[in-house]
Amino acid sequence: MSHHYSGPDFGFPHGDARLDITDLYAFPKPGDASKSILIMNVHPSSGFNPPGPTTAEPFATEALYELMIDTNGDAIADIAYQVRFSPSTDGVQTATLRRVEGAHAVGTLDAGQAIVEGAPVSMGREARVTQVGEYRFFAGWRSEPFFFDVRGALNNLQFTGNDFFADQDVCSIALEVPNSDLGPKEVGLWARTLDGGDGSWVQVDRGGRPAQAVFLTGEEIGAYSAAAPADDARFIAVFAHSLEHAGGYTPEEARRVAGTLLPDLVLFDPTRPASFPKNGRTLTDDVQDYFLSILTNGKVTQDGVGPHHDLLTEFPYLGPPHKA
Repeated sequence: MSHHYSGPDFGFPHGDARLDITDLYAFPKPGDASKSILIMNVHPSSGFNPPGPTTAEPFATEALYELMIDTNGDAIADIAYQVRFSPSTDGVQTATLRRVEGAHAVGTLDAGQAIVEGAPVSMGREARVTQVGEYRFFAGWRSEPFFFDVRGALNNLQFTGNDFFADQDVCSIALEVPNSDLGPKEVGLWARTLDGGDGSWVQVDRGGRPAQAVFLTGEEIGAYSAAAPADDARFIAVFAHSLEHAGGYTPEEARRVAGTLLPDLVLFDPTRPASFPKNGRTLTDDVQDYFLSILTNGKVTQDGVGPHHDLLTEFPYLGPPHKA
């Protein structure tokens, strides 16, 4: 289910839907090759376990939402875009965006250079965009862009083409940045959420590549969510075990395939067109068909579901929410 429901038993990290990362996207800005679009989606509007609607407050106040960027290929963050949200007052919430560099990007500090302060969070259908210099920033409810037959996946991969997410919403953090901010070459991207509700920052979710954290980690989902890409070699055996079971791989082949899925980050060169898995990820890339083929060793290659048709042609590119 992409990265949705990445807590134990298809629940939420720390039981809080607002901390659940759903998807990460990265693509060149349409019509302007000098900029890139980074989108981190969190907080599904409906839960799966337990079923039903989640909270109306978009983002958790006691949390950090971070886009992590590795610029030199060592799977360690060199840059982080960090977002912190104010408490909701009469249905109004604001956001502060910071850019953190160097050693601080790896840590769990609420620090860095403030790029945007007091940006309004969009609670309704209107996309309230904040522009500061070369940056544009959006945070708020949007139509869920992810598409997948979830019920078919949970029914032994017997797909009927029923898109579980067709009428769902999600909370988006979208950022338009100059390519010069990302470094001179291909970068590695992932997202993470940290919970500070108990007085110290604890990483509760992270991910770059879609689906694999939910389908391949098994009982190790908690340890995986708390780890960093640089340490992902420890999970190759966990992934391989799941691939052997789901796809009938031999142990040797399962370990080889698992090694291609880790470290868990998305490679992105802003000078080239985006298309998952080779470069970034667009809002219409059928990432689940790609993953199903890997999961099943080519036995299942599609779920019969396609991209949504309510996407926008301008920033923040995601359609208005279904429930304002």
